[in-house]
Amino acid sequence: MSPDSPATFRNLLEPPALAELFIQHPPQGFTCRMDTLGLPVFSTTFDLLTTLESGARRRLTSLPLFSAWSRLLRMRTCFVGTTLTEYAPLPQNLSPETVINNLLAEHGQGQTLTIVKDLPDRSPLLPKEDNDFADALAALAVNKGFIAVGGQALAHVRIDFADIGEYLGRLSAGRRKDMRRKLRKRPELAVEILSIGEPRFFDFVFLDQLYAMYLAVFAQSEIHFDLLSREFFATLLQRHDIEGVVFLYWHEKTNAKRLAGYNICLIENKMLIDKYVGFTYPLARELNLYFISWMYNLEFALERGLHTYIAGWTDPQVKASLGASFTFTRHLVWVRNPLLRSILRPLRPFFESDGQVVRGAA
Repeated sequence: MSPDSPATFRNLLEPPALAELFIQHPPQGFTCRMDTLGLPVFSTTFDLLTTLESGARRRLTSLPLFSAWSRLLRMRTCFVGTTLTEYAPLPQNLSPETVINNLLAEHGQGQTLTIVKDLPDRSPLLPKEDNDFADALAALAVNKGFIAVGGQALAHVRIDFADIGEYLGRLSAGRRKDMRRKLRKRPELAVEILSIGEPRFFDFVFLDQLYAMYLAVFAQSEIHFDLLSREFFATLLQRHDIEGVVFLYWHEKTNAKRLAGYNICLIENKMLIDKYVGFTYPLARELNLYFISWMYNLEFALERGLHTYIAGWTDPQVKASLGASFTFTRHLVWVRNPLLRSILRPLRPFFESDGQVVRGAA
């Protein structure tokens, strides 16, 4: 991928240079490349249980001989998109027909599943032309036999309040009380802000510490899909052409400072985009760092005159309670085997858990 090519993609919220890093430093077990149309694609063995609704997953895993037959649920899959960008980057100069026809010809017969990952669904964060293209692509794909599956819920907060007091006033009385209780730990923390590209990120020992804290978060996550490499983090944090900041949360109640956690956020088009976190457990939980960092990010965005805080995909129920709005993605799934396609199609609602969670929290 050339340095200029990401700028030609539609659907990008992030700095264009971020898309390069997916090909340069793919997640563990991923084979990443650009296809003949210039779409980023990656292949991996995909476990269908990854995004299955949690109740259905528990019922399946409790069935007799699950460990023996569950291997049938792991399929070689080609994904169109990346795990670094919120939406699938698609070239600006292609028609929906060209994209779908090429997917079927170049990828659709080579593996069990081909999935256009994270196609926007009327996203308020994108221009109208990108949403219109996504709608046309989805309609054409379904007409060709793809299965459209509701994706994850991307949380975002519009910075349309004058101060944090006004923001808190919009929350329920119970949540305000809970937030004030959690924020009592804030005086125990000192926040240091470093810009991406600063000399500190060329310190190998410091990078090792940050990566180990990322691995700690990954290990306790419910979904294990894309394990990013240390090389990816080093390259991202050392780039000078990506605008972003790293919030470092130092615990000061001990004799020596201890890094309780950090948050990597990118800045693009007056949006603060929350990307990666690392925590020291159990200290981060004891300090309510998840909630403190949420408030700090909002304050930072407000002070910098940014208009939106994009808070990521995970924990939709918690983020809904914190006043976040949501926009969904959709996945377009091509199943090569017609029999398997007919089996999976009616099971689609079981893979749309974020929609159920957000609707339940509303």
